[in-house]
Amino acid sequence: MIGRAWKEIPRGAVIPEPGNAHHYQTGDWRSFRPIWLKDRCIQCLRCWIMCPDSAIITEDGKVVGIDYSHCKGCGICANECPAKVDAIKMIKEDEADDFDKIASSIPDSGSVGEVNRTEPKTGLRADEGHRRSGANAGAVGREA
Repeated sequence: MIGRAWKEIPRGAVIPEPGNAHHYQTGDWRSFRPIWLKDRCIQCLRCWIMCPDSAIITEDGKVVGIDYSHCKGCGICANECPAKVDAIKMIKEDEADDFDKIASSIPDSGSVGEVNRTEPKTGLRADEGHRRSGANAGAVGREA
């Protein structure tokens, strides 16, 4: 480095693209796990839009599950789920094996009524699928 002009020094700590759990399996260290209750879900896609790790799996514009190999258990999806719906519950990871017992103990909320929503506009190509969903969706892969 001695004798080099400051403009010749390579940049450090540059993040060339936004990162999320799409490229890394980070789910093995979480302490809470989101449980998606299909029968309560109204398909508003708030969880999919807000998940910072693209862990909400969608097919044909509908939530179909959660990718636990990428989910960090942050709980954003459960927090964003409408209160009347409550289709995502956070449970302790060590209780995940007892899911059937936990799911059956959650009282049914009954009908939540009509929900007026608009389709989210992500600006992404349709073939990119759920892996480019979430809070980081627009930062990578957009074409001008």
